[in-house]
Amino acid sequence: MKLRFTKMHGAGNDFVVIDGVRQSVCLSQAQRRFLADRHVGIGADQLLLVEPARGVGVDFRYRIFNADGGEVEQCGNGARCFVRFVREQGLTDKRAIRVETMGGVIEPRLEGDGRVTVEMGVPAFDPASIPFDAGGLQPQPLGEDLLWPIDLDDGRRWVSLVSMGNPHAVQVVDDVGRAPVRRDGPSIESAARFPRRVNAGWLQVLAPSRIRLRVWERGAGETLACGTGACAAAVAGIRRGLLRSPVDVEMRGGTLAIAWDGAGVRMTGPAETVFDGEIELPADASPVILVPSFTGHA
Repeated sequence: MKLRFTKMHGAGNDFVVIDGVRQSVCLSQAQRRFLADRHVGIGADQLLLVEPARGVGVDFRYRIFNADGGEVEQCGNGARCFVRFVREQGLTDKRAIRVETMGGVIEPRLEGDGRVTVEMGVPAFDPASIPFDAGGLQPQPLGEDLLWPIDLDDGRRWVSLVSMGNPHAVQVVDDVGRAPVRRDGPSIESAARFPRRVNAGWLQVLAPSRIRLRVWERGAGETLACGTGACAAAVAGIRRGLLRSPVDVEMRGGTLAIAWDGAGVRMTGPAETVFDGEIELPADASPVILVPSFTGHA
């Protein structure tokens, strides 16, 4: 079975993007893992599926699957690639679109300089919204933020909890290059107090409006960039009193500009198409592709 795809990246966070508007594509979790595999498949941090809108007042539906095949709520870098994809594929001629995701409706916009701005929505901080089991814990106040303890084998970490439609635990470090991301990332991701797992971020303040960041993404490991992670880190730093908006977030794959006025978070950054391709899926990892169900423009 052959499947057409587009390989894209946003600041080094890479994606396999599939058009589910002009064809209906149904992939199992094993099939999604195969496509994301960097040895036998295409290779990607996430798989993005573009589908027709289901709700009123939106242009498309956008589904995100991590490299482990599991579906997640939100991906900021993917949202920027989503905009470039639907424009380049002729699925819409709009520069600003409304897109429904598992984490809520977002509003990405293609800027004149080729970058994409995404209105990422209002962050949430209540432990239940992460979700995070805060039973029996006493947080430490810092500025307008609350730091929550996470107990690992070698000690306690104090993190800011932020939901950007998906969960983030952000900690501040002196040197992000020396942060134990690969050691602590899996333990924080799967800590028992996070029933749906969590994305872990390590934040280094360089200046009041500039930070460095590394993120361990649940189901994908450390990525070169994480859009929602950049939003969560900037918001956490502002609430702690360490930063002021807008914030340039430097990651290994590139820099994102994050603005937060206390309401919605706005993210601006690059989105690049790498190549289009077609893959022959083995018989035990072939998707079900149905008759095209939509041929018009959004």
